[in-house]
Amino acid sequence: MPAASAGVVSGPGGIGLTALPPLSLYVHIPWCVRKCPYCDFNSHEIQSQNQGDAPEQDYVRALIADLEFALPQIWGRRVYSIFFGGGTPSLFSARAIEELLAAFRARLTLAADAEITLEANPGTFESAKFRDYRACGVNRLSIGIQSFNPLQLQALGRIHDGEEARRAIGMAQAHFDNINLDLMYALPLQTLEQAEQDIATAAAFGTRHLSAYQLTLEPNTLFHRRPPPLPDGELAADMQEMIEARLAAAGYVNYETSAFAQAGRECRHNLNYWRFGDYLGIGAGAHSKLSFPDSVLRQARYKQPREYLQKTAAGAPLQEQHALASRDLGFEFMMNALRLAGGFETALFAERTGLQISVVEQALQEAAGRGLITRDHLRIAPTKRGQRFLNDLLQLFLPPGATDREAM
Repeated sequence: MPAASAGVVSGPGGIGLTALPPLSLYVHIPWCVRKCPYCDFNSHEIQSQNQGDAPEQDYVRALIADLEFALPQIWGRRVYSIFFGGGTPSLFSARAIEELLAAFRARLTLAADAEITLEANPGTFESAKFRDYRACGVNRLSIGIQSFNPLQLQALGRIHDGEEARRAIGMAQAHFDNINLDLMYALPLQTLEQAEQDIATAAAFGTRHLSAYQLTLEPNTLFHRRPPPLPDGELAADMQEMIEARLAAAGYVNYETSAFAQAGRECRHNLNYWRFGDYLGIGAGAHSKLSFPDSVLRQARYKQPREYLQKTAAGAPLQEQHALASRDLGFEFMMNALRLAGGFETALFAERTGLQISVVEQALQEAAGRGLITRDHLRIAPTKRGQRFLNDLLQLFLPPGATDREAM
């Protein structure tokens, strides 16, 4: 394993990986037209309504330099998916995305059928931009709709309205056949009927993938400091059950806690996360998880865009990195894999952690006894109860002495 350039790397001990997991590339573009009051992602509002305020060319150069810095740690490994996230990646021009993809192809072994996703928000693109994204190699779009209801969109601080959202989907469908729509529920003052109307509207477009997230009040957000009036827990649960039923009837499989897909259209990039695969994250605040024969390494880039640009220019984009202790690997694996409705093949635990499944046997027995998982010698999966009470299930796998806040 290459020497660390930041932080301290301590060997976890007791890990022995016989094969490295699949590798994905995550590219973080941190700027937004407006910072939403619920958002706890590393996103930064541009200083005026001029989208050119984001230093596109400087940032593209920094991303390429960041990748070159990381190459020794991933040399020779095939990359199976690329995900441009944010922020609002669709603020960047198709020319910038094309330059990045060309640089990635020149430096990485990219799978011929690699899934290449770009997040986009209504109000930051037009049909020609979609066409050009597709032409330069993006083959999947994830559109941040959140709601079609004007009152809910206003409460969420979104820059688009319902009609703009509908037009954006139509424009995207003219150029892409693999599209995800991001929706939220349990929104301020939202009724069950309003949530159902959002889901019905989204499903009617027939996109290959839908994501439905419950609005939660995250620390360091405006909503956390000034909580809006949200539906109570019982109503939020009713909304979740309604969403699952409506989308199942429309032909979508609820393959992960918040993800629904038509057959064969699951998000491959996210599946790699949930199966405890590897990912290199480049860009301001991006995180990585990289495996080596005797360790699993986590990294974080500098978060503030200006500092990230400065540090990357100096050849030091990493703010911190550390090797996961073996005592933490069981929880880290379960925190991802138990989000999948179908769970995971039992053998995958040893394959991805280098540990025997026996290290979490006590937690597995307790989870099964409480009706939170089903298991046999081939597969472990959450029950419907386990999916509903996922945090309770995951806490069973916390290492001794850890708190859920520290680990989750």
